[in-house]
Amino acid sequence: MSALLDTPAVQHLMLAPVLLPLLAAALMMLLNEEQHRLKMALNVGSCTALLGISCVLLYSSGTGAGGAPGVYLAGNWPAPFGIVLALDRLSALMLVLTSVLALAASVFACARWHRAGVHFHTLFQLQLMGLCGAFLTADLFNLFVFFEVTLAASYGLLLHGSGRARVLAGMHYIAINLAASALFLIGVSMLYGITGTLNMADLAQHIPHLRETDRGLLHAAAAILATAFLIKAAVWPLNFWLVPAYSAATAPVGALFAIMTKLGIYAILRLWTLLFGLEAGASAQFGSLWLLGAGLLTMAFGAIGMLGSQRLGHLAGYAALLSSGTVLAAGSFGQNLLTAGMLYYLPGSTLAVGALFLLGDVLDRWRSPDQGADPYEAAEEAAPFLNARLEQTQAFNLDENEEALVGRPIPAATAFIGLAFIGCTLVLAGMPPLPGFLGKFAMLNALLNPLGLASSAGQQPGLPGWTFVAVLVGSGFLALTALTRAGIAHFWASQGRRQLRVGLAEGVPIGALVLACVLLAVAAGPALQFTQAAADALHAPGGYVQAVLGAEPVPSPAAGSAPQAPAEGQP
Repeated sequence: MSALLDTPAVQHLMLAPVLLPLLAAALMMLLNEEQHRLKMALNVGSCTALLGISCVLLYSSGTGAGGAPGVYLAGNWPAPFGIVLALDRLSALMLVLTSVLALAASVFACARWHRAGVHFHTLFQLQLMGLCGAFLTADLFNLFVFFEVTLAASYGLLLHGSGRARVLAGMHYIAINLAASALFLIGVSMLYGITGTLNMADLAQHIPHLRETDRGLLHAAAAILATAFLIKAAVWPLNFWLVPAYSAATAPVGALFAIMTKLGIYAILRLWTLLFGLEAGASAQFGSLWLLGAGLLTMAFGAIGMLGSQRLGHLAGYAALLSSGTVLAAGSFGQNLLTAGMLYYLPGSTLAVGALFLLGDVLDRWRSPDQGADPYEAAEEAAPFLNARLEQTQAFNLDENEEALVGRPIPAATAFIGLAFIGCTLVLAGMPPLPGFLGKFAMLNALLNPLGLASSAGQQPGLPGWTFVAVLVGSGFLALTALTRAGIAHFWASQGRRQLRVGLAEGVPIGALVLACVLLAVAAGPALQFTQAAADALHAPGGYVQAVLGAEPVPSPAAGSAPQAPAEGQP
């Protein structure tokens, strides 16, 4: 482990992605809803600080020798008895991706959407707390807790803005996620009954030595747990809820939700490589073909759904499915080079999906049949009425009040939004020179290169590998067709519309997300080196297990010695 990760300050900093949103949400709860400007500033400030902290953690994770993760023992109780947070390259990458999307979504919401309902900023921060905790935890039960925090906040965010469509989609969303949570608990309970532990590293040590009579029960528990994660990852045929829910949500909420499906994929990837890697004995590579099939079907479903979509919200929802299916299918091969390409593809596609949700809000407003007054001018006239209504009801329906859009417009808005849309199209369709193409090229190279043709299990990809290649190329073509058609409808057939005006609070986050994709392509060399190191560590989990189970207590400035761990078999 690197000296930087051993530094107490950096180890204590691992708590910040969880504590910072929690404290920000608690502070916002003490403020009245009329103080929405202060809440807005706290939300954006917290997201900005979270991005800085995540970048520091990303840098520290990349300096570890042999990919050894940093470990934080809450209360200085050693694993597996206490709560453990673990930071490796994969979790650090997901933290940075989450914070970038969160900052963009929080700034975009400042244009108008944050005033469409109560407690938006509080729920936003609680959502971030759950996401960051899930990416950092090294314990299955705490993973369930953070999942539930994330879902509880997402219920309120999905209904933000009210309206019949959001209520209907929200009811379906809540029902399917409650079912997934029940399956999660059942799977966790079965695993604990079989192994006597829920620490991920400890589970990885127990599984190779299980009695053969318990092997079938272990696989059943893993299948139940995987079903819960696949529901949350919106994998076909368990993804019927995603497009109606995400397209009904407000634009900043939809952009933040772009990372939600990746949370399910992350959980599958983390647990599958830990529990069913090559060291798992008779359970090695359990379920790999099922994961591959589910990923391929999700890719096909997402691409066909994009081709059949007319609304940009639906197009973005199906693009999220296509991205998740690609990541799941590529990760199921258990091949280091392929996983490295997938980890490079993951952030670019997720950022592009988030940007597409934000673009959809701007373009739908532009295509509105109401060709009346400019919303910026109307906002000045309607401000007294809107402020009085906010004081009375604490919320208003912005779907019916476009005049609420405030802020200084940016020049050449149509050209700017058009270029941003082209950037999203290139990333999601996998066209050069942006990261969608580079990530797909890296994955194809790993499959077709004779030196990388063999999987980690020592088998040739054969039909599964060629099927993945065909679906990857075909889905990209369908996505390109769908997005090109949408671009023609929104930009080339725009005669007779009022001039498009975009506020700075809308244009800056959209431009920032597209710029992040461009920077990811410019820095493709270092980025691929980082993802290759992350993939190597992911498929050789011995370092993770050793770091978690052998972690030493973090020195604390407080006086007193660390508590002693209970003896084996004692409560």
